[in-house]
Amino acid sequence: MKKKKRNNWPLIVTILAFTISLLFSFMSESVMPKVGIIVGIMILILFIFIGIIFDMIGVAVTSSNEEPLHAMSSKKIKGAKKAVSFKKNADKVSSFCNDVIGDICGIISGSAGVSVAKGLASTFNLNIFYTGLIVTALIAALTIGGKAFCKRIAIDNNHKIVYMTAKVISKFEKKKK
Repeated sequence: MKKKKRNNWPLIVTILAFTISLLFSFMSESVMPKVGIIVGIMILILFIFIGIIFDMIGVAVTSSNEEPLHAMSSKKIKGAKKAVSFKKNADKVSSFCNDVIGDICGIISGSAGVSVAKGLASTFNLNIFYTGLIVTALIAALTIGGKAFCKRIAIDNNHKIVYMTAKVISKFEKKKK
């Protein structure tokens, strides 16, 4: 009788989410109050952009097919083996990209938005309540609009995105002897 493999992914993803969230929050909370409005807005846009890019990667992995990636791997194209691995683990890759990184970036961009709203309100003598509402609405619009725009790109270019992501990741992996 075959032993049933235990699914540790929910525990792993929870620990990853906690660790990455802690790291991103620490960076955001320690940096945002010390920078000017322009740099704060740039950091905020960076968090939104990272969330959109990772959402695109997650969609690309789930919408791609293994066959073209196997063909690339059989030709020994650098990074193709990792791309096949991404597709075989599409549920985990998608969960990591969309849920862990995407959601964390959404939450962190919200807290970064508070710092930006406070900075804008105090610098330009604006009502903090309305400034906060507008900043929050802009963050939501940019995040949702950016993800909606990039979903079609991810679906239409799924193999290219999966391969490019795998190629970048493989450059950071240690070579096995």
